[in-house]
Amino acid sequence: MPYIEQKARRKFDDLYMLPKINTKGELEYCIFTLMKLYMEDKEKRYSTLHDCTYAAQHCADEFRRRYLDKREDRAMNQNGDIAPLG
Repeated sequence: MPYIEQKARRKFDDLYMLPKINTKGELEYCIFTLMKLYMEDKEKRYSTLHDCTYAAQHCADEFRRRYLDKREDRAMNQNGDIAPLG
């Protein structure tokens, strides 16, 4: 997943210098731009295009695991679970 070595992360420190991302559209634009930058010097083959979309999906999965799922668990604990199936 996104856990590259600490040393390798340093070259991306300037990403934090970007202006504040305020909207979903701006976030999507930034993600799409990063994907285009990744593909810039790569052959447009299925495998590299797939790698690009797979990386974006893995990041979405990790974000969901770390943030959205925890929020849902808190809401369930606060409000009670829904009735089980069957």
